[in-house]
Amino acid sequence: MSTPYYVPETSVPLPPPDADVISTACDYCVVACGYKVYRWPVAGGKVGGPKAEENAFGEDFPVNPLGAWVAPNQHNIVLHNGEPHHVVIVPDKDTQFVNYTGNSSIRGGAIAQKVYNPQTPTRDRLKSPMVRMFGVLMPVTWDFALDIAAEVGNYVLEKHGTNAYGVKTFSYGYMENTYAITKYALRHVRTANFTFHDTPSDVTSTPGFRDAGFDNFGPSYDDWADAETLLMCGTDPYESKTILFTDFIMPAIQGGQKTIFMLPRRTGGVAYAEKNGGLVLDIQPGTDLPVVLAIARVIVENGWEDSEWIQNWVNNKWESSSGFGQGTRNTPWQWRTTWGKFQTSGFEDWKEWLLAQDYSKPEVAAEMAQIDVQKIYTAAEWMAKPRDDGSRPKTSIMIEKGFYWSNNTGNTQAISSLGIICGAGGRPGQVIGRAGGHQRGGLRGGGYPRNKSPEKLPGRRRRAMDTDRYLMSGHTRLAHVIGTTWVQAMCGSQSLQAKFDELTTRNPHQVMSFEKQDIIDTLKRRVDSGGMVVWDQDIYLVDPIGARYADIVFPASGWGEDTFTRANGERRLRLYPKFYDAPGEAKPDWWIIAQLARKMGFEGFDWRNSNDVLEEGARHSRGSRKDFNMVLVAARREGKTLHEKFAEFGTNGIQGPVLMDSDGNLVETKRLHDVNRVLPAEGPYGKNVFNKKLTHFNSQTGKCNIQKAPWDLFASYWEWLKPREGEIWISSGRINERWQSGYDDRRRPYIVQRWPENWIELHPKVAEAQGIESGDYVQVYSDRIPVQKDTIVGVEGSDFDFASLLKNGHIELTRASITAVAIVTPAVKENLGYMDFLHTAQPANALAGRVVDWISGNYNYKMGVGKVRKMGESPYKTQFRSMSFARRDIA
Repeated sequence: MSTPYYVPETSVPLPPPDADVISTACDYCVVACGYKVYRWPVAGGKVGGPKAEENAFGEDFPVNPLGAWVAPNQHNIVLHNGEPHHVVIVPDKDTQFVNYTGNSSIRGGAIAQKVYNPQTPTRDRLKSPMVRMFGVLMPVTWDFALDIAAEVGNYVLEKHGTNAYGVKTFSYGYMENTYAITKYALRHVRTANFTFHDTPSDVTSTPGFRDAGFDNFGPSYDDWADAETLLMCGTDPYESKTILFTDFIMPAIQGGQKTIFMLPRRTGGVAYAEKNGGLVLDIQPGTDLPVVLAIARVIVENGWEDSEWIQNWVNNKWESSSGFGQGTRNTPWQWRTTWGKFQTSGFEDWKEWLLAQDYSKPEVAAEMAQIDVQKIYTAAEWMAKPRDDGSRPKTSIMIEKGFYWSNNTGNTQAISSLGIICGAGGRPGQVIGRAGGHQRGGLRGGGYPRNKSPEKLPGRRRRAMDTDRYLMSGHTRLAHVIGTTWVQAMCGSQSLQAKFDELTTRNPHQVMSFEKQDIIDTLKRRVDSGGMVVWDQDIYLVDPIGARYADIVFPASGWGEDTFTRANGERRLRLYPKFYDAPGEAKPDWWIIAQLARKMGFEGFDWRNSNDVLEEGARHSRGSRKDFNMVLVAARREGKTLHEKFAEFGTNGIQGPVLMDSDGNLVETKRLHDVNRVLPAEGPYGKNVFNKKLTHFNSQTGKCNIQKAPWDLFASYWEWLKPREGEIWISSGRINERWQSGYDDRRRPYIVQRWPENWIELHPKVAEAQGIESGDYVQVYSDRIPVQKDTIVGVEGSDFDFASLLKNGHIELTRASITAVAIVTPAVKENLGYMDFLHTAQPANALAGRVVDWISGNYNYKMGVGKVRKMGESPYKTQFRSMSFARRDIA
């Protein structure tokens, strides 16, 4: 329960005309809107005035409602060069791209509140390295903490092997940081016990896209707006990518775009689409695949497929087979196709398979999904039926986590094939891709050592290690956690937390000394006894990873505290400059990793600043969707650093992959797979790399692979998991006002008051049966949360099917319970409870099964079940100062 203490400010200082102006971008969602930071000293009491010549905006105040006004949440005070400075952080109304109207989401619009100010709730930022002694985290010097970490780290590597050293890290926290982390973990430690924040294994999030040849982020934002029909699966962009919806999709809807949503819950964007003639496929959780295939079936049965596109851009039998079946295949793509479960001989073979599947019949699919079958026919018509003059609708398909984390492999294979037959390739308004969650800050500094993974699949094949299962088996002796809430972010989180407890706090070897060598010796005894030590690297002390389990805590700096680079969801690269001092001894992640690596004896970490890191990493971007190596070439020709060159692009940024023409001009990439793009006939110039995805698709031939999507690979799990008597589906996702785990939001009084606790949306029929009303506390619980407990060696493909795992004793049923505040609304499917996806105090993932998709190795996070019972009334039910129970599905 929160204290409803938020009292809004009523005034804010305007920046004076001589204020520093710094271009940056929002730190939150994938859209990455452009912002400007106005900074000026507090000393002297100088502020701007209401006349145009008296303020940095050059505007007379008051301004019109959409003018350059400053909200109280857009002002803060920081230290810059050790002196207090005002900062005003507002959307850049001069930018030409992304938030080109100067608009912002509620998250970005309050981003000034994330910066450190000890007079605000950010006062609990980590400011010093800490080592746990006598059960308490005590501040120490950097050398003291790093000496311990280095010696214990080397000891684990030498005595217990590289896979005993686990690294769990963010994939989005700027390219300088991710390059340093992956170089350290994959090129020097060389551990297979490595993965990113949102998956137990280092694998692709969209295996079907990979197999078909689609890049996740090929489209430009304009393509979503230019589509005549837009299918959005598993997301409402308004809730989580607000400006993408309000500035691109909403105007398109107003201009006649036919918008289709496929998800089991209505929100504001969905309601707006429906109000303007859109369609909602309000499916049951997990039934996306049969509905997608039913739409495809209607299309091919009517001959509405894009035959010309298929003829030119879909592999036939021999073209598809040219990339398969030769020798040992240690890449996920070959595993999935050479098993024969997905590969086809081309469109006609796929069509024959599709028409033979009972679950692809519209009536069968509609019954499974519990939707009106007419919606399937309507969706097919909107997406593919040619007009009377023979022209086709420009159709695009957008997917996000609600879709690909429900049946990871099957859904992404099915939607890829639907996109292919609709002609959704790399043409304006005809694209297929992800909407995105976080920004794209990954830059690989090393390759994953797949041959060291214990995940043995049928044949001579390995899959990336399941780091959760490896830890649960007691093999991880050192867990290095960087900027992520490992426990709450994974499935079956409460049993995972119990294992952390067992391996750390309940191990008899606890540090009861202040002497460095005693601490090192104690931690060595713990790992030798089968326990685990934990290094945590973050900006706040996260519970439980940092607060309870960490033996060492490294304080990291973040947005605005060092100069970084990152890309958004249309591959637009921007500079995020430093504009204020990090708190205390906090350091950027690249610096922490570099110091640790050097103390461990690793070479190649002698960077002076973040620009040095990025310049080293630039060559590793070659051939990727964010390829910016030619920006470095241009910078060096002009005698500039790479960061200085990026700064010249301001909030407009530059879209990768970036090429250079023969005159030395940098050339951006509007969209990937651009089949109409003509590259220079003489080939790559200088250090240019012509990635196949610039003009083709990512397959052996450059054409698309059209793949099967068998339901039986998922069916046994879905059938076993689906609600039994008294149960409902439990799913989760983002809401507009909060970001991720709320690591910043919990320090914003307004947001804390708005969402003080986790909540669950319940349908009125379910609520009435339990006597539940909006504002009641409810317990959400289950005693059948499946957890795969073993790493098995696969001989037959069926060894990994859920029914086989269950039969052979590899699945145990665990229990979990969380508390939430009920919100009764008809916006959710009748047998669905919907929660905030990463509320750390009451994590919805506790109720999701910790069983990976047996083809890809990803979790199906959105698939949980549980029972709900009333516990009593919460204070929010009657006080009306915290939370709101108003419907979110009203436009």
